[in-house]
Amino acid sequence: MGQVVTLHELVAAQRVWHGRSARPLDQGVATGFTALDEALPLGGWPKGALTELLLPADGLGELALLLPTFARLTQAGQRVVLVAPPYIPYAPAWRAGGVRLPYLDIIEAEPKQALWAYEQCLRSGSCTAVVGWPRKADHHALRRLQVAADTGQALGFALRDRRHAEQASPAALRLELGHDRQVRIRKCRGGNPPARSFALLQ
Repeated sequence: MGQVVTLHELVAAQRVWHGRSARPLDQGVATGFTALDEALPLGGWPKGALTELLLPADGLGELALLLPTFARLTQAGQRVVLVAPPYIPYAPAWRAGGVRLPYLDIIEAEPKQALWAYEQCLRSGSCTAVVGWPRKADHHALRRLQVAADTGQALGFALRDRRHAEQASPAALRLELGHDRQVRIRKCRGGNPPARSFALLQ
């Protein structure tokens, strides 16, 4: 019978190569910002998952952060849905950003119905990306959204107030946007968030 050698002994003897795991294939959707893609373990937005964008105020460039992705998706004939946006989207700006408007849907709903509609769009499998503004969603509601995104293999984006940043969240990715238009990664699936912030938005 041959000699039994432990894995620890093989590693110590440098008989086994060990290193970082390869990035999972087809798990990240490019954000359109090279620095952010390189910082995220999956190489972009996590597919089939919820991403939280935490904001100190509206209008700091949160939609500009998403626009390159939406332009690419709609140009490929894929559906992007906005559920109960707090402001009326300005169609010329979206068109100028490269979004094909026939593939952009807007759902108007009251807050309680909006959360339900958001979940159904994520779960449907017919929407590639869904954006919602679940301002009063608790952990249980966010968990349902995360499961729905996984079920429908959708990109889910939840735009929420920064006061929720210190609360635990089931979202796969959490980004915080500052007044200085810096982006900080607070949580990311598949690795530890980098310590530094990114000046992504002009």
